Amino acid sequence: MKSPELENKVAVVTGAGGVLCSALSKDLARQGMKVALLGRTLSRLEELQQEIEAEGGIALALSVDVTDSVAVQEAADKILTQWGPCKILLNGAGGKLPGTVTSHPKFQPEELLSGSDTIGFLNADLNIFRKEVDLNLVGTAIPSQIFGRQLAQNGGGVILNFASMTSYRPLSKIAPYSASKAAIINFTQWLSVYLAPAGIRVNAIAPGFFVNERSRKLLYKEDGSLSPRGAEVLQHTPAGRFGEAEELIGTMNWLIHERSAGFVTGITVPVDGGFLACAGV
Repeated sequence: MKSPELENKVAVVTGAGGVLCSALSKDLARQGMKVALLGRTLSRLEELQQEIEAEGGIALALSVDVTDSVAVQEAADKILTQWGPCKILLNGAGGKLPGTVTSHPKFQPEELLSGSDTIGFLNADLNIFRKEVDLNLVGTAIPSQIFGRQLAQNGGGVILNFASMTSYRPLSKIAPYSASKAAIINFTQWLSVYLAPAGIRVNAIAPGFFVNERSRKLLYKEDGSLSPRGAEVLQHTPAGRFGEAEELIGTMNWLIHERSAGFVTGITVPVDGGFLACAGV
């Protein structure tokens, strides 16, 4: 349904090719927004653009590395020239990198041995650690700065970041992801205060456990049954299931609309099926 508040305005979505942000991008387009789809895999973004256009929406696919400030600025300039200034920025880009997930949840003596196949923190490649932090934290800061300028120059708008369950609890095996997503909540709070005089509201969504390309391998076995980790997650999720991408749409729409959340800034909203509320005992 078209939104009088958002129709013909410009939304920029980073990580748009992912399962969650592609669903959010489609909904923004249905509300009449012109949606710039930013991500690394152009083919997936072009497929999403075609899906949006088939429904009568307007979209533009751009291959962009959000940790590259020059590339993000070039994309911002192109969007500005073609459509006008950004009104809503969704910072959905992020994830885990190969080599950062430890083999075990706790220290194992094997990680001290030269040539060991066991991946632990004590033998981790901290260059990859740094790249993952850059992807999740700096990859949120760069678009916020560049598109934030457009928002500030044109009467304000909304920045919506993406945190995680790991923002609240450092899950086992994924130290750099947990640390960088914890930083997203802090950065969201800081940025909301800093940009308030410019009329920019900054909030975040913290999705619980949703099944996407990245998480499927962790949550399911090849035969389609739950992995031990997937079973453990559901044991701590009172809803008893994983989330569906469309279940983020309501929270997004609440936070981006001035009529419903004009006095809301600096918060992170969990959409988690009760995961954070469950102590597991």
